[in-house]
Amino acid sequence: MLQSYLRDAWVSPTAAPDSAIEVRDAITGDVVCRVSNEGLDLAAAFDHARNTGGAYLRDLTFHQRADLLDAVAAAVRESRDDLYALSARAGATLTDARYDVDGGIRVLRDYAARARAELPDAAFLVEGEPERLAKGEDFLGLHLCTPSRGLVLQVNAFNFPVWAPLEKLAQALLAGMPSIVKPATPTAYLTERLVRVIANAGVLPPGALQMVAGSARPALGLLREQDVLSFTGSATTAGVLRTHPAVVARSIRLNAEADSVNAIMLAPDVQPGSRLFAAFVREVTTEMTVKAGQKCTAIRRVLIPREFESAALEAISSELSTVTIGNPASENVRMGAVVSLEQRDEVRRAAWTIAAAGRFVHGSPDKVEVIDADPRRGAFLDTILISADADAGAPHEVEPFGPVASVLAYRDTAHATELLARGRGSLAASLVSDDTPWMTGFLLDAAPWHGRLHILDSVTMTQTTGHGSPLPALKHGGPGRAGGGAEMGGMRGVVDLMQRTALQASPALLATLRS
Repeated sequence: MLQSYLRDAWVSPTAAPDSAIEVRDAITGDVVCRVSNEGLDLAAAFDHARNTGGAYLRDLTFHQRADLLDAVAAAVRESRDDLYALSARAGATLTDARYDVDGGIRVLRDYAARARAELPDAAFLVEGEPERLAKGEDFLGLHLCTPSRGLVLQVNAFNFPVWAPLEKLAQALLAGMPSIVKPATPTAYLTERLVRVIANAGVLPPGALQMVAGSARPALGLLREQDVLSFTGSATTAGVLRTHPAVVARSIRLNAEADSVNAIMLAPDVQPGSRLFAAFVREVTTEMTVKAGQKCTAIRRVLIPREFESAALEAISSELSTVTIGNPASENVRMGAVVSLEQRDEVRRAAWTIAAAGRFVHGSPDKVEVIDADPRRGAFLDTILISADADAGAPHEVEPFGPVASVLAYRDTAHATELLARGRGSLAASLVSDDTPWMTGFLLDAAPWHGRLHILDSVTMTQTTGHGSPLPALKHGGPGRAGGGAEMGGMRGVVDLMQRTALQASPALLATLRS
């Protein structure tokens, strides 16, 4: 039975094994663990976070909190080989595991360095210069950012069991807030291993980090006015959280990252056969195959000029035909499995729904050839490329959370703009063009519907970090369907967790705060 880490100790649930949720190996189908939170004292854990962890963190300066991030990063780095190996049970290749584990380490180090460079060696932040509020010089105002007297409850998705908790932890610790991590059940054993590594290292103060396995429902009613609920998952679950009585009655701050039917758009100036066209094809293929397409930022819609449709379908299909699928332990495997049989079946249904408005060009939802594994026991899927009617509803409404993308041919710029907006808000979109004037006008129309725009041209294609990679310096989140939330964005992500208070006072008092 998977343990939870509460009040600085590992505790087991009281549930009988047959009443807990079984979590199975994505490759073999063998049981990895069983998950329940029955019998856990979550109320005491929440109090411990606020009263012990929070009190300790609030007394530290930003620079001292940055030291904690570096210490956590060092501890995780020492155990990353173990985390890589365990990630294979969730279907991840070594490349996938590095994306998750090393990505989390980089976020911690990045935030530590930024905090030392951009924030004062103080426990609070004074923003901007004082504003004169009256005719004289003796009544001034400014904004003061102080740590909230609550905790951050992380409710995370299954696809990044290491990066997600570390990314949120980095911002919470710098803001002076303790974290309670609620991992998604299919990969909870990976987050448990991560927390165990950090706890064993003894690098965080008591109460700064806790983890509860199982359902999030019992925890929601324990949230208080100073707490933050940070969620990553489906739009449906985000809606449930927004309307939870405790969240509504106590005005709990909710940061949500939800469904996102992300797109890449090839502009009319990019000719098939060009270097930039080849970069576009690689970007699509990479986003379909890294983590078997299980990324919230992965490309789901591929928008191309109608006259290039055949060339794009042929080029992408050709690239996908080189992708080997199977057991991540095998040397020649490029793509592993999705996280579970249930997830595999959900992706299959989504692919069939989208294909009803078109046809399968490459791959099939119900057939896959694998290396060194049993396709009946493992959660394997082929890479699936669909040519769909761009004006149909399904390609813009259904998110196939796996190695599936739809090619949609647009008539003209106005049509392309309309199609992008039909995603109703996305985390990211890539725009591929060397026509700077055209791109400038187009991105201004696309920006309101996207949290991040990734511009790929003949200059950036040699240095790009990729469509699907959120970066600590930039905001991660999107409007509308994507949840309306925002994480990272450099120090903005830290300050957003703090309480900003308008302060009206004398010059002497403000000078004392700023000294």
